[in-house]
Order: sequence, then structure tokens, then C-alpha cells
Amino acid sequence: MGKGGGCIFSKKRSAIEASDQDLADPVRDAPVQNQIENSLFQEESKKLKVFIVFYSMYGHVECLAKRMKKGVDSIDGVEGFLYRVPETLPMDVLEQMRVPQKEDELPFVSVDDLVEADGLLFGFPTRFGSMASQMKAFFDSTAHLWEQQRLAGVPAGFFVSTGTQGGGQETTAWTAITQLAHHGMVYVPIGYTFGSGMFKMDSIRGGSPYGAGVYSGDGTREPSETELALAEHQGRYMAGIVRRFATPRNN
Repeated sequence: MGKGGGCIFSKKRSAIEASDQDLADPVRDAPVQNQIENSLFQEESKKLKVFIVFYSMYGHVECLAKRMKKGVDSIDGVEGFLYRVPETLPMDVLEQMRVPQKEDELPFVSVDDLVEADGLLFGFPTRFGSMASQMKAFFDSTAHLWEQQRLAGVPAGFFVSTGTQGGGQETTAWTAITQLAHHGMVYVPIGYTFGSGMFKMDSIRGGSPYGAGVYSGDGTREPSETELALAEHQGRYMAGIVRRFATPRNN
């Protein structure tokens, strides 16, 4: 080490004097040790947060969201959090539509929760080529965040569900970009980063350069493994973007 490194005893002190004064004192050094340990713990706990906020009527978008979280969590220093948006349809209407009961363990998101995120992934089914009204109602409730531009600069992406191949796998995502633009968020599409899986034609597959996607058919079709793998890839891709460009917003 260079000068002042403290690795060599001073020539003006005897070895006995040096050892008496320089030996570690557990009682004296405890506060310092605790401070170091607390600092290390805080560094480890400062994970970047990606919120996966979704609305899912029949469970297809939820399946993508859960697989997306797996992709986010696979990147060191980044953690994914699953949130649902509130339902807007009355219970009797949902029963007539045979909508399954939602899982209680997944919390509802509040608008103010969004400012805690370092990255955002929004998932929703399509309604005539654009997002479902439940998700639109949630975006409409973010006006006070928009007024202060609290979400400006936050990376965000989309994933969708449609009933058919021509039902809006791309339009549902790109018509939603207006929401990000007004908030000043940074849209992060996946492009063709999934590689050869984006080009296979041997099976029906949702998803596009705009984000992961699933075909629901009449509501009974299960997501394919390729669709789920694309969702996991998007989570991993977004987490990498967040880790590369973002800094923790509340540390």
C-alpha cells in the first residue's frame, strides 16, 4: 500500500506499545462493526424493482405475468413484483361471463405504488384492438402522477392477450403507447431479441416485437410453452434494461 496505509508500525513506537493500542477491542469496535454490517445489508437490499401490473379476466395474462416475474428475478440485483388492477365490472356480470375467481394472494396495485418502481410491465387483454377498459380505467386514474410527471423516464413495456390471430397482438400494444408518452415513460419493446423463437411457423404463437402475447381463443386455450418462454424472456430483458440504465428511485 502507499504512504499512510497503516500496514507497518511506526518506528517511534515499541512493538509492545503498538500491540497494546492496536489490538481489536470487541466492545470498542462493536458500533463500527455493526455500522459496516448494516451498510452491507443495505447494499444487498437495494434491489431494483420491476412492477408487473396486469388485468386478466380468464387467467391468460396472469399466466404470462407469473412467468415474466421469473425472468425478472433471474437477473441479479432486480426483483419483480406482481400486482393486479381493480375490476370494474359488477359481480353478476362476471358470473354471467363465467369469469373464474381471482387468486387473493396477488395484491391490487394503487396508483401511488407506481412511483416505487424502477421499471414497469403492463399486461392486459384486448378489446377491439386496444386495451381492456379495466386497464384503461387504471391509467385514467393516474392524472395526479401525470401532472407532476412522477413517472417520467421510467422504462415500461406491454404484454397482451387476444382471442384470435388477427385480434390485435400488435395494435393492442402500440395503441397503449400513448399512455406512456403522456407520462414521459420510456417504451421498451422486445424487438426480435427472443431469436429464432420469433420466426417459427410450426405452431400458433402469440407475441410480437412489441411484447409477449397469448391467444386465448374462446377462453379455454392454455398458453403454449413458447408463449410462456417469450414472457419469461421479456421479464429478463426488461430487468437487464432497468439494471443498465436505472437507479433506485427511493434509496
